[in-house]
Amino acid sequence: MPLRLDIKRKFSQRSDRVKGVDLHPTEPWLLSNLYSGNLYIWNTLDSSLVKSFEVTDVPVRAAKFIARKQWVVCGADDCFLRVYNYNTMDKVKAFEAHTDYIRSIAVHPSLSLLVSASDDMSCKLWDWDKNWQCTQVFEGHSHYVMQVVFNPKDTNTFASASLDRTIKVWSIGQPTPNFTLEGHEKGVNCIDYYTGGDRPYLISGADDKLIKVWDYQTKACVQTLEGHAHNVSGVCFHPELPIIITGSEDGSVRVWHSTTYRLENTLNYGMERLWAIGYVRGSNSVALGFDEGTVMIKIGREEPVASMDASGKIIWARHNEIQTVNVKSLGTEYEDGERLPLAVKDLGSCDLYPQSLRHNPNGRFVTVCGDGEYIIYTALAWRNKSFGTAAEFVWADESNSFATRESSTSVKVFRNFKDSGSIRPALLAEGIAGGALLAVRSNEAVIFYDWTTNKVVRRIDVPCRDVLWNDSGEMVAI
Repeated sequence: MPLRLDIKRKFSQRSDRVKGVDLHPTEPWLLSNLYSGNLYIWNTLDSSLVKSFEVTDVPVRAAKFIARKQWVVCGADDCFLRVYNYNTMDKVKAFEAHTDYIRSIAVHPSLSLLVSASDDMSCKLWDWDKNWQCTQVFEGHSHYVMQVVFNPKDTNTFASASLDRTIKVWSIGQPTPNFTLEGHEKGVNCIDYYTGGDRPYLISGADDKLIKVWDYQTKACVQTLEGHAHNVSGVCFHPELPIIITGSEDGSVRVWHSTTYRLENTLNYGMERLWAIGYVRGSNSVALGFDEGTVMIKIGREEPVASMDASGKIIWARHNEIQTVNVKSLGTEYEDGERLPLAVKDLGSCDLYPQSLRHNPNGRFVTVCGDGEYIIYTALAWRNKSFGTAAEFVWADESNSFATRESSTSVKVFRNFKDSGSIRPALLAEGIAGGALLAVRSNEAVIFYDWTTNKVVRRIDVPCRDVLWNDSGEMVAI
């Protein structure tokens, strides 16, 4: 079943060819570096131009925020690295870093280090606390180095992609590569690391139109994704969602499931070739750089999926990990809106990507829904009690009964976790609601069914978006 993640365009700006994009970790800012030699910082909320830098008259192929210093750093075809303070607009530093075009920059997440990659076939490590001294040169590629990226799980290592058809993994302090990944038939343009803790994966895109997923511990290619009609120029493992995003000179952006590798969606914003994909941890937004401008999309929702039982126990999902906390034990001395000091416990993990969580009425079970499936877990031990496929799931007031909407023409009822028959409603079911009676709703009417007999109790001919019962189950709001 598909992931059903909403994708909305939140920002779009036409410009000259965009060669790179980056998102600020705390401000609503998007940095784009242009083939024309300019840098732009856009406010993605109101589409206003926050800052612009006329860097040089040759292409700027790489640029990144260094937010902890209030800097932007960029590399251009004149072989210079330049650093600007984005608040004061002052140029902090400018120096010749390579002997050929600078293609890519990676900023270390915690240390005062930056790696640059160039057409001179080398990567270089720079330390801004040592007045931007070059502390290491990494040599081993036999063609242009197109992208570098730090490993978020081991920030002492980084990977490089090259037109020599290889990916190399390096350690800070060692001038030669730890190992080389080979498998692409043409030059490799782009790479990214998987940020989750469960898989040691790296993804690459190349001029052979293929995307490859690598296990960097076994050095094996675990999956090859096909579908783009031209060179693949951008790849990313989304840091918050179970998806891979790829972009190509064919102008399309493809969204793939990062576990099943199924193609979920194909986007095209009519801005010609894609050159760059940017994201930031903690956000569902993704920036895209094209021949004719910049787009930012938001995928899914950023609010956590959560449920609370009658005793004040909250269960929520962070990706596929499930966590729990009890707010009843905190007492009543906290004011409305005050941040609570929570003792969070890890409860377990979930076999599907959660899009909703719901306790049953007595709080003993929790349903996780997503990807067109549901799993019922025990709330205390997080053990799998039951599972199935469904577009929608609701509990009855009687705690061991529930219903699932399989399609717009079929609803299944379960009692004591066993199938007790199907309902074929006399309308196109757009949704169902639990409670004292089972409600099947459409934009024309709502029909109430008895949970025990599956028979119609009442039909009310009003357009219905939701059904809410009072605590006693004697009154209902439509």
